[in-house]
Amino acid sequence: MGSLKLALLCGVLLCLLVQVSLAAKVRHHKWAVEYLFWSPDCVEHVVMGINGQFPGPTIRATAGDTIVVELTNKLNTEGVVIHWHGIRQLGTPWADGTASISQCAINPGDTFIYRFKVDRPGTYFYHGHYGMQRSAGLYGSLIVDLAEGKKEPFHYDGELNLLLSDWWHQSVHEQEVGLSSNPFRWINESQSLLINGRGQYNCSLAAKYSNSSSVPECKLRGSEQCAPQILHVERNKTYRLRIASTTALASLNLAIGGHKLVVVEADGNYVQPFAVDDMDIYSGESYSVLLRTDQDPTKNYWLSVGVRGREPKTPQGLTILNYKPTSASHLPPIPPPVTPRWNDTDHSKAFTNKTRALMGSPKPPTTSHRRIVLLNTQNKFDGFTKWAINNVSLVLPSTPYLGSMKLGLKGTYNHASPPEKYDESYDVMNPPVNPNANQGNGVYVFDLNSTVDVILQNANTLTTGVSEIHPWHLHGHDFWVLGYGDGKFKEADVKKFNLKNPPLKNTAVIFPYGWTALRFVADNPGVWAFHCHIEPHLHMGMGVVFAEGVKKVGRIPSSALACGLTARMVAN
Repeated sequence: MGSLKLALLCGVLLCLLVQVSLAAKVRHHKWAVEYLFWSPDCVEHVVMGINGQFPGPTIRATAGDTIVVELTNKLNTEGVVIHWHGIRQLGTPWADGTASISQCAINPGDTFIYRFKVDRPGTYFYHGHYGMQRSAGLYGSLIVDLAEGKKEPFHYDGELNLLLSDWWHQSVHEQEVGLSSNPFRWINESQSLLINGRGQYNCSLAAKYSNSSSVPECKLRGSEQCAPQILHVERNKTYRLRIASTTALASLNLAIGGHKLVVVEADGNYVQPFAVDDMDIYSGESYSVLLRTDQDPTKNYWLSVGVRGREPKTPQGLTILNYKPTSASHLPPIPPPVTPRWNDTDHSKAFTNKTRALMGSPKPPTTSHRRIVLLNTQNKFDGFTKWAINNVSLVLPSTPYLGSMKLGLKGTYNHASPPEKYDESYDVMNPPVNPNANQGNGVYVFDLNSTVDVILQNANTLTTGVSEIHPWHLHGHDFWVLGYGDGKFKEADVKKFNLKNPPLKNTAVIFPYGWTALRFVADNPGVWAFHCHIEPHLHMGMGVVFAEGVKKVGRIPSSALACGLTARMVAN
């Protein structure tokens, strides 16, 4: 009888495994990255596109699926990689798409195959992670749906996808040279804001509301490449807006005239729903919000995106929420929502502090094994302007860390542990007394499955009275955001940590002159980037590298190791 029960149990388990394997799919994509002539904001420039389109193709998959992207580099003079932002790469750290960290850059003419599993539903995106290729337009959406038979904790009738970005008319190569020059040449504010790759430069969709007669009106149906992508909706429906920001510099605020937004997801994790009139979104963040179309259906409404945290010299990005069957050519009768004042940090903090994990979400460990405090400062190195963490500006090695550490190579990076804190006498409210920093490429190595606290500490820049917003993104993990504070972090602040319902995210902001406390479990063998998601700041050294359990990483594909000293290992 016992043998019969065992046989029946094994049969049931086998059936379940077969069902799971049948439900999960392998989704193949064949991509070519190349430069294209394009008019994102109605002015033709060169953009970096995929398969002849900008932004890149949207990937849609179901939780449990395997994504395979066969990526060919058709750029003539530079390498390329793609990072799958928010995907943890469990068991496939070499597919994270970070040049010099997880893999070698893909050389011109070469092909690299990214193969990874998307284990959780959510709103994600992908982008270039070599040089400043995200600024050049190398990005697109990645949406992961719930596995079959699962239900969202909220209802909606339809879905709309918004990918937000900023756009410069100056090429990224010129931008890179300026950032690396002495004297320093700042890239300045972007010329336009793009919604799904479309914007308007030197004109306004809402010109008739402008106080300036010099602002010309944009044609609603201009070039197909820059004409706004109208959001068509029906009355008395609930729509899920998936919103992701891949901006290179700008922090943004989004609002829809006359409509409330109910936030339900942040960075692929459910949050306790809360309603707002407008929402801030920082580079690297993604959200889902619910929109109820309960307004006058004979009118259309503006969706507006504006700059926050920097004095806005870039016009708002606009598109139209169109109630069918009203014609989309009828402009909204009222002006677009006004973006909150750029330096109203209280408004930003109020939104951020409302974000709490949905009841039943995983809770953080109550204590941590290790704490590192990372001071964000602007500095000088040999006269060049840099960003530094604990006085070290990151310079990536020619040999990827993952291969170096897995193969036990010497001399490829600095094996000394980088600083875990900064001098407590440092005055974060004023420019540094000694502005000079060092350059380095050390690694913070954590015990596998240990719990780590990271305190991000903001400070004054080289300019008196200036402290910038920095959104920090962690690869390979989510973290709990335990709290925010003003001024310098103190040991007494630990008592303020939210251990009850902190949100799980992969990107978190540090406000000017403040600190942010994060906690994560180092349970994903690999080497992972942790950096400011503002493209120029990372380019100027604002990042660190984490590693855990590297010896447990499986066999790394040889194509990820074909550079630096690992190339010799592959050749031999």
